[in-house]
Amino acid sequence: MELLVASAIGILTAGGLYLVLRLRTFPVILGVSLLTYAVNVFLFASGRLTVGAPPILQDGVTTYADPVPQALVLTAIVISFGMTAVVVMISLGAFLGSDDDHVDDQSDETTGTPS
Repeated sequence: MELLVASAIGILTAGGLYLVLRLRTFPVILGVSLLTYAVNVFLFASGRLTVGAPPILQDGVTTYADPVPQALVLTAIVISFGMTAVVVMISLGAFLGSDDDHVDDQSDETTGTPS
């Protein structure tokens, strides 16, 4: 179980970093989302990977799942959804303003100033 979760975190992180380093805005947004998912899975896994364990302490139960990482993940999901909406609107405004969705700031060849 731990190997599967660790592999999933690694694959999400690698895919997210690859997409963040692209030169278009849409892959960058997808890459940030994948990195967010990787962090959420990491936080969730830090609260123990137990199956069928209650999230609170009970009498006679020795194993339990820590509820704090679960609350952190729920909060992170809401924050990442809001930030993704903000980034999409900013990138849409930049695309409509310049008719180009490149992330890098290309300079004008004749004047040497950013276009």
